[in-house]
Amino acid sequence: MLALSMTAAAVPAWAAEAAAAASEYSKATGGTGGPIANQLNLAPPATAIAADIYSLHNLMMYICLAIFVAVFGVMFYSIFKHRKSLGHKAASFHESTAVEIAWTIVPFLIVIGMALPATRTVVAMKDTANADVTIKATGMQWKWGYDYLKGEGEGISFVSNLSTPRAQVGQPGQAATEKRGENYLIEVDNEVVVPVKKKIRIVTTANDVIHAWMIPAFGVKQDAIPGFVRDTWFRAEYTGVYRGNCAELCGKEHAFMPIVVRVVTSEEYSAWVDKKKKEMAALADDPTKTWTIDELKTKGEKVYTANCAVCHQATGKGVPGAFAALDGSENVNGPKADQIHVLLNGKKSGKFPAEMPAWKQLSDTDIAAVITYTRNSWSNKPAENIVQPAEVLAARK
Repeated sequence: MLALSMTAAAVPAWAAEAAAAASEYSKATGGTGGPIANQLNLAPPATAIAADIYSLHNLMMYICLAIFVAVFGVMFYSIFKHRKSLGHKAASFHESTAVEIAWTIVPFLIVIGMALPATRTVVAMKDTANADVTIKATGMQWKWGYDYLKGEGEGISFVSNLSTPRAQVGQPGQAATEKRGENYLIEVDNEVVVPVKKKIRIVTTANDVIHAWMIPAFGVKQDAIPGFVRDTWFRAEYTGVYRGNCAELCGKEHAFMPIVVRVVTSEEYSAWVDKKKKEMAALADDPTKTWTIDELKTKGEKVYTANCAVCHQATGKGVPGAFAALDGSENVNGPKADQIHVLLNGKKSGKFPAEMPAWKQLSDTDIAAVITYTRNSWSNKPAENIVQPAEVLAARK
């Protein structure tokens, strides 16, 4: 008991309050950070901006309800109280200066009353200055790439893919073979990790089509447009996991590119940054290393499954009319320099509606491995069947 008392005394009051608030918020949201069963209103707010949006939404609804009741109340009262069966006759009159002034001034005052708090919130939403951490979110079909640009964690970079097994989703024309999990279609392999109560600036862009980065609990939704840089921000008030999705119809796998943000304490964030940087250092392969073909094929299969199979399919057959087949492809069976160029710079084709995006964000080793894998898979038998990381590095220059 004494030890417990001493431990409790050592915990700052603000920390205990924060933990209690986080616990209450977790209960309110079901603990998963995703949609709540039977939810009718907006997501419970986890930031001050989201709370303002929530309050504005309710205020506007009350104002609209009051206008509805007043207008229709007067209308129905007039209809029933002055109906012809009671002997009332229609009045004949022209303009009324008082009425004209009233129905001009009253709506004007209502609009001003609604616009002032809304404008204040919109201005605050656009103020991305003085951020503690800046993260670039790049939308791509169909995943998100993240680069920590400024603040603690600068230099961290990773790709976030849907982690729901395909067996739970099923294939076109086929039913799922596994029971769907609690976070079906809203779970990822690499979460965005940020510190609690710190201003996080999100810079959005895309490398193929328009996407949108959205976390309802943060009150954040920002388009990610190819060739443009947009930004938004949030400051999470509670630790926990928060889930969102791409909010633009970006292609056939639009439903499969969720966003997951994990908000942690400052100490936990520092530990995550240290761990992540060590992982990146361990994975940073020497581009001058010479790999065997079997090593490249093994690594390339993993890269292909994570990044390419969603369009070109595990069989390499592609999707007729949408995505090109790699099995028997002229590009895959042709000079390896041409395939390296496509991976680094992308390719436009009039045959298919979807463009092949550039994959410069992959490492030299990953690109060399996936090219080697495709050149030695299915029915492909090119003369040049192996690509080394040094060749990719040279092609980048």
